[in-house]
Amino acid sequence: MTDRFQFLKTAVPFNLLPDEVLWGVVDLLEEIKYTKDTTVYLQETSKMRGVDIIAAGEYESFFYDSTQNKRLIEYHHAGYCYGGISVLLNRRKSLRTVIAKKGTTVYFLHRRDFRALCQAYDAFFHFFTTDYGKRMLNDEFAHFAKQPATFEESYIASEQLYSRKIESLEYREIVACPSQTPIYQVAQIMAEYKVSCSFVEEEPGKIIGFVTDITLRDNVVAKQADAGQPIRTVMDNPIVTINAQAYIYEAILLMFQTNIRYLLVEQNGKFKGFLSRNRLLSEQAQSPFMFIQSVKLALSLDELKSKWQKVPEIVTQLLSRGVNAEIVNQVITTVADSIALKVIQGVLDELGTPPAKFVFMVLGSEGRKEQTLKTDQDNAIIYEDKANEQRELVREYFLKFADLISERLNQIGFSYCSGGFMAKNPKWTHSLSHWKRNYESWMQEIVPETVMNFSTFFDCRYLYGEKAIMDELQAFLDQELQKPNEKLFFHMANNALQYEPPLTFFRNIRTFTVGSQEVFNIKKAMTPIVDLVRVYALQNRIFVTNTGERLAALKEKGIFSDTQYLELIQSYYYLMSVRLKKQANQIIRDKTEPENYMDVRSLTKIEQVTIIEIFKTIKDFQAGIKLKFTNNLFG
Repeated sequence: MTDRFQFLKTAVPFNLLPDEVLWGVVDLLEEIKYTKDTTVYLQETSKMRGVDIIAAGEYESFFYDSTQNKRLIEYHHAGYCYGGISVLLNRRKSLRTVIAKKGTTVYFLHRRDFRALCQAYDAFFHFFTTDYGKRMLNDEFAHFAKQPATFEESYIASEQLYSRKIESLEYREIVACPSQTPIYQVAQIMAEYKVSCSFVEEEPGKIIGFVTDITLRDNVVAKQADAGQPIRTVMDNPIVTINAQAYIYEAILLMFQTNIRYLLVEQNGKFKGFLSRNRLLSEQAQSPFMFIQSVKLALSLDELKSKWQKVPEIVTQLLSRGVNAEIVNQVITTVADSIALKVIQGVLDELGTPPAKFVFMVLGSEGRKEQTLKTDQDNAIIYEDKANEQRELVREYFLKFADLISERLNQIGFSYCSGGFMAKNPKWTHSLSHWKRNYESWMQEIVPETVMNFSTFFDCRYLYGEKAIMDELQAFLDQELQKPNEKLFFHMANNALQYEPPLTFFRNIRTFTVGSQEVFNIKKAMTPIVDLVRVYALQNRIFVTNTGERLAALKEKGIFSDTQYLELIQSYYYLMSVRLKKQANQIIRDKTEPENYMDVRSLTKIEQVTIIEIFKTIKDFQAGIKLKFTNNLFG
């Protein structure tokens, strides 16, 4: 008995219990011995009678996917307690499959007694819930924890599109010709190799453009051009490349975002082949990317509205298959971008050629490529500076242009921005020089309104028009950020501290009442991550807009460690997943407008524990930003 008592004194979390309680536990333990490779528990099948504390030997635990591959293998040794999470949070079913190795002895504690300890001693109970919350931040663990082993599709199959890299595909061989090659010879080469695309080289290995069957039709045959002139006179560009280590879904999204049909695949500085959009899409007939293609082919506002109304179903499909919320965000954003581009092109066709070059940019969550299903319009227009006599004419055109776009987006389902951050607001449609003055004044005259404006417009992203205009504005901002800006960072850091994670003193989720529900605002709970990452991006002059991309860039610069990066990015996209799922359910099942209020009672225990752990992570990072940027002036 004394040996068991001393053993429990070193076994986590039994070491948290008072000695007199441990003596009582010793009397309750049942010793069980297992022979080599005994299957002790099967995931989602075995009912847990209680918990096992390994006294000697080893447990191997893992998940089986539906093709019987072992996933997330762990080995547990003397002192480890298995089964606490399963008893408390998984309906008494074993979360994982467990196999005992040779010479394994465990002390078994009945679940009745285990639960009594959890009810009496908070620290003991919270050990299991906290451990589970941390584990649920791992995307693969979360997938298996939420999906039973009999899930209709195997993990590998359902994730294939989102986990396979481009290097696993068979590339098309690059057919290339020198830029001085006559057009008719290029057509002969394409016919000989039976390809619909030929690349154009300025010198061997340096590709500067490409030619397709459509290029020859539109730029040569239709215009009755001389087929003897150099191919460079009719070629298309720009060239878009992607690394072989990128994922297949990234390739497809890049093709939609850049409106190109061919991607050059690069590896170790050399081109290995190319991919065609049609070929990739033909292999993804049931994927959301075919839906995006159908959006691009829509012919009317009603058709675009109908497409947007189907997005919640796409979101539900992706989330139910365990697809990461970061990818789901990108799909939503690509659909929204495709719709906006169709609307912009339609208005341009109606109004005629613009009197000046311009950029239509998107802001806020849309600018960050983090749109949800509760989304409004956030956009602005920059047009090139013109002589005095043309200014009024130019401004009149773009205000009408912006008004028509906003009106049509509203009809489709993108409601007007309540804060007025829209191009139809004359305040946000201006010349390039005016926009430069905007940024300059926001950085110098720091008040809450200018901090809000600067934050919103730092999250701006090019959507349509003359990209060089936006590049010039970004270069200007880059120069301004190299000046002393302590006051700006101070106030933006303060802004990042305005929303504290809704945790009570006892580490439960703090709620407020809305009707009959006890809720918290999940959007506000996520805001501190967006805000604090933005501050670090500003300080380090990182101009990507997506929160995940900013985090990756900050990790690359050594600002965040690998651990900090993983904690933040997994926390952010876990909350995003919960938020998207709630909004999709409201639209599809409840037939109501989506919102950001989350009823705690609608969350499973697993979700609650995970979210509490995330809120702790956010509080820790807020403490870090407070120390770095504000010298504790706010607390």
